[in-house]
Amino acid sequence: MRSPAFFRTLLVATALTAPAVVGMGQPAAAQSAVSNAATVPVPQIGSAPITAVAHPYAEPDDAQAAVDAAFAEARKTGRKVLIDFGANWCPDCRVLAGVLTHPAVSPWVDQTFSVVSVNVDHFNKNMDIAKKFGITIKAIPVALIVTPEGKVLNGDETLALGDARRMSGQAVVDKLAAWAKRS
Repeated sequence: MRSPAFFRTLLVATALTAPAVVGMGQPAAAQSAVSNAATVPVPQIGSAPITAVAHPYAEPDDAQAAVDAAFAEARKTGRKVLIDFGANWCPDCRVLAGVLTHPAVSPWVDQTFSVVSVNVDHFNKNMDIAKKFGITIKAIPVALIVTPEGKVLNGDETLALGDARRMSGQAVVDKLAAWAKRS
């Protein structure tokens, strides 16, 4: 039987060498994204309770600047952009925000995506932002996964998280993880 010290040494050695091996031969931004993805695996939260966030969306007036900032960050880091279209009155939007900010999920989200929440109010604000990506919002939440270059990766499933209240937190994470793998 091996000692606990052996396993600690093995764990440290793996942690120090794995990111370097995983990212070999890729551009710096992509290496960073690969290293980060390797650092924080897709969370496994099972049926852990999710607490809805009371007011996850900022005032609608600042949305375009927030989207621009998320894309600037994504271009620097190589991460994809997660654009969360919703409103503070929407229960499913608030639950989705609860999943994204769950303590076991948020480190993975932060290392996988540049996240921006866009307040659409009562479908009368920021609809033009969605249209720039070829999306017409008819229900919320709408979660778009977009490359730093602006290519929508989940245009076929924009409403997949629209029933977040009835989904487990794990189902939401699994859907985001599947979308994150697309290119």
